[in-house]
Amino acid sequence: MNEVAVIAESTLTCPECNHSVKHVMPDNFCQWFLECDGCGTLLKPKPGDCCVFCSYGDVPCPPIQAGDSCCA
Repeated sequence: MNEVAVIAESTLTCPECNHSVKHVMPDNFCQWFLECDGCGTLLKPKPGDCCVFCSYGDVPCPPIQAGDSCCA
């Protein structure tokens, strides 16, 4: 059985102000909402994405990295 090395951190970039910040991703739930530290915009997943990390991060969430469906 092949274990996939999951990256635990992702840098989120706000689409409104371009502020970037590194976050440790939760591995036991989806992060559906996150307020931008730069401008206060409430980030929500884009249509078809499961969480803010998949929409605005440089690394997708742990379940997606592992090849699972997110939040299953």
